[in-house]
Amino acid sequence: MVSVLSLKGGVGKTSVTLGLAGAAAAQKLRCVVVDLDPQGNATTVLAPDGVRFTANDVLTGDRPVAIGDALAVSGWGEPVRVLAGEPALERRNNPADGPPGRHHVRAALAGLRDADLVLIDCPPSLAELTRNALAASDTALVVTEPTAFALAGAQQALDAVDAVRSAHNLRLRPAGIVVNRFRAGAAEHRYRLDELIAAYRDLVIDPVLPERSAISRAQGAGVPVQRWPSPGAREVGRIFAGYLTLLLSASRAGAGPFSKGVSR
Repeated sequence: MVSVLSLKGGVGKTSVTLGLAGAAAAQKLRCVVVDLDPQGNATTVLAPDGVRFTANDVLTGDRPVAIGDALAVSGWGEPVRVLAGEPALERRNNPADGPPGRHHVRAALAGLRDADLVLIDCPPSLAELTRNALAASDTALVVTEPTAFALAGAQQALDAVDAVRSAHNLRLRPAGIVVNRFRAGAAEHRYRLDELIAAYRDLVIDPVLPERSAISRAQGAGVPVQRWPSPGAREVGRIFAGYLTLLLSASRAGAGPFSKGVSR
């Protein structure tokens, strides 16, 4: 079970989640996407058919819906199922009556036993839903962009992973840092990537994910980027396939970061 998280919105966290789901589907792996983001962007792109219940229903405190009753087959086909997100999740992210227990998501997903890969698309913050997701996960994948705030954001996200691991989930490990929307010709991007590598060499995943319009175009069409007919889509499709292989290897090994460093 993998939590995909970021410190703030707009860095492509959901795009990375969807890219990994598409890579899993291309390999005929059984994948479940758990959309804990109240914005529900992953749900919108995956367009599951016949949604009766959402993540909010599964996480409710009074007579929660069983996970098996809430999963819906995505518009991408049978290999990818979805636990849909909805705006009502926001009240669980910032509960008025204080922090909830850190094991709500773990308990809710305990019945998930027939998936090769579970991806949790966390809210774009380090609030309660993200921390609940981390308490349920084996690994955490941090997504950032090569901007001025990348280093601080990655540090805060990794600190949150470490805090949840120490207090609630000893098996949790950082899977790595995906540097998204990288432009090789931009001096600022190269500088920020070097900054991240200097701080987290073993965690910055190689290769970085380049900025390609094929990603947003595929999402707009409601299809995996792996099925989009363009050279850019084929490029990022190969990258996501590599990420998936490394992620599954790390999961089977039960060990820490799955990146061996960045070859420059």
